[in-house]
Amino acid sequence: MYNMSYAEVIEDLCSDQRLNEHEAMSIVIDKLNSASERGIRSPEAVDALFYTRRLWSYFLEHLADDENELPIETRANLISIGIWVLKEVEALRQWQQEDFADIIQINSIIRDSLDG
Repeated sequence: MYNMSYAEVIEDLCSDQRLNEHEAMSIVIDKLNSASERGIRSPEAVDALFYTRRLWSYFLEHLADDENELPIETRANLISIGIWVLKEVEALRQWQQEDFADIIQINSIIRDSLDG
């Protein structure tokens, strides 16, 4: 019946969290693709950059948390990527560059890694 072990419950919760993170990344990538098609000065670009910055700020906050169970090296690598993404978002937001390809590619790699 309801005799799941603690480990099974935690595994389910983690899997749900990864699924949620995967879905959030997919939404951001869709927004970035739309922004790429419409151009850096479009409302789609503003929306995509806002959500990308918001998602990565969330990720960085949780990666920096001492309670995070990821290995330290993995957390450090993801934090470095997150900082790069935020810098890229800012460069795009300020129209210092207009190409979304790199930020889309990095977000896609991270999203695909959440598939397990």
